[in-house]
Amino acid sequence: MSLDAKVPLGPLAEKWDKRKFELKLVSPANKRKVDVIVVGTGLAGASAAASLAELGYNVHAFCFQDSPRRAHSIAAQGGINAAKNYQNDGDSITRLFYDTIKGGDFRAREANVYRLAQVSGNIIDQCVAQGVPFAREYGGLLANRSFGGAQVSRTFYARGQTGQQLLLGATQALERQIGLGRVAMHPRTEMLDLVVVDGHAKGIIVRDLVSGKIGAYAADAVVLATGGYANVFYLSTNAIGSNVTAIWRAHKKGAFFANPCYTQIHPTCIPVTGDHQSKLTLMSESLRNDGRIWAPKKQGDRRAPGDIPENERDYYLERKYPSFGNLAPRDISSRAAKEVCDEGRGVGQSGRGVYLDFAEAIRRLGKAVIKERYGNLFDMYQKITAENPYETPMRIYPAAHYAMGGIWVDYHLMSSLPGLFVLGEANFSDHGANRLGASALMQGLADGYFILPYTIGDYFASHKKPRPAADQAEFKQGEAEAGERVKKLLSIRGRRSPVSFHRELGRLLWEYCGMARNDRGLRKALAAIPSLREEFWKNVNVLGDGDGLNSGLERAGRVADFLEFGELLCLDALTREESCGGHFRQEHQTPEGEARRDDAKFCHVSAWEFKGVGQAPVLHKEPLAFENVSLTERSYK
Repeated sequence: MSLDAKVPLGPLAEKWDKRKFELKLVSPANKRKVDVIVVGTGLAGASAAASLAELGYNVHAFCFQDSPRRAHSIAAQGGINAAKNYQNDGDSITRLFYDTIKGGDFRAREANVYRLAQVSGNIIDQCVAQGVPFAREYGGLLANRSFGGAQVSRTFYARGQTGQQLLLGATQALERQIGLGRVAMHPRTEMLDLVVVDGHAKGIIVRDLVSGKIGAYAADAVVLATGGYANVFYLSTNAIGSNVTAIWRAHKKGAFFANPCYTQIHPTCIPVTGDHQSKLTLMSESLRNDGRIWAPKKQGDRRAPGDIPENERDYYLERKYPSFGNLAPRDISSRAAKEVCDEGRGVGQSGRGVYLDFAEAIRRLGKAVIKERYGNLFDMYQKITAENPYETPMRIYPAAHYAMGGIWVDYHLMSSLPGLFVLGEANFSDHGANRLGASALMQGLADGYFILPYTIGDYFASHKKPRPAADQAEFKQGEAEAGERVKKLLSIRGRRSPVSFHRELGRLLWEYCGMARNDRGLRKALAAIPSLREEFWKNVNVLGDGDGLNSGLERAGRVADFLEFGELLCLDALTREESCGGHFRQEHQTPEGEARRDDAKFCHVSAWEFKGVGQAPVLHKEPLAFENVSLTERSYK
């Protein structure tokens, strides 16, 4: 199957306006006859469901949380980018576009990224109108701060609670449509499978997490906005419930999975303290505006940070990347921290940590200013570590954070499976091999508010297929298969918990497919994962039964999908014989130890077609054409 990205012809700045005029429309009267399923109620899902309902479509929205407000988008801290240029510091749509393309190491689709920059200003206007309490300057204008990979201030924020405040705005828009009867909300309901009828996505199979009942819902199209898969590493900054299940089941039904090895490592996470942890806690990248990152110059230096004089400290980001300093992009900052710790200069009991120090900023600005900017983040750090970051530097270390890979989508956000649209972190489209900070919130809201409402109408107007009934053969078969899978998980009664398998898989992936990778390690992981998956289906122990609430059963199903997906992640990493973004192949580096791309062989999107568990998937390539930027070696020095 050829991959048609449906990118419009013409100048880059005119593509989206040109395409919006070309798209076919659905009349208001006919929209009332169309049903849409939206799975996920984070920023992408809530904004999409609210916008589609506002247009007149009938929407069924699903989330496995007890409320749409519990989506993982709520955990985003630092901010959201937009090219407003309020500071008059040289920002523009073109500069935001270029910074995002460069930040992704030239592995994203030009047209999608430019469109994202174009609509970024509209997002801020929308959210201000909803009452999102962005920080403001003394005169009343919205405040901005800097984030990694940019030399301008374009990040809008609400202290360290930006995701929460944005989600409250989107959720209230969604709740309004629920109140008007245009959205039917289905909380505590997990998608187990996608239903395909005559080659088009026409519904989903779900399990009610309270009653345990398996059911089916039919619609004219399905929208997945279910977030990312970084929890495949077990320890990540994601909510424990975050998983790959919805998009993996869609992949198994025909949707291509793009760039699965593109996972982001975030440099400012509270370090791991032991095997008792089930997740990690992020300290916002915004802290790098005023905090300085350093490590001792001497190996094994265990003195308290206050006892280490300035001339014995290595402010290594400022030293290596003087143009960007502590605001170097996440992949570069993460790899630099790992190198310092590998040299034996890490701090803390584990030696896996570096300092994020605010002493100079507190002297310069005063404690009150730092507290106003970052107070809730400092409070969070102190509650977790019992250390006061106003008095002693924070300790940070990189951790798995965000998934740049996901379901392949075209310019319309439709997957290779007609009728299946994928938004936000669940798709692959806008970030390339590395996401710049404060761009995930931007993409989720852009997709939901300003892109999908246009493009999904073109699908409905172009594919006038009747909506199937939820009791026809394809849906009944889906329900039966989901029920059998549940019975199989419950019948094994082995000796290991689902969590133990997840932890072992995560260690394999972090060791062999984390911040640094090589051919030998990836092949070792690819040999180990199938054996671990085989043991899972022979030796997992899921307590309870299929009726009613059973969190162990939920976890087991998600771990089973991670065990399949983890193999594809490693295969994709093995196949991509270059270093790009956060994906550092040790065989491919410059003499200075920086990432070395291979544009001649790998300037493409890798989109994988499922052929069966344990069988080799088929690789499809979407060439990436750069007509408006030069493919240069990425440098932040």
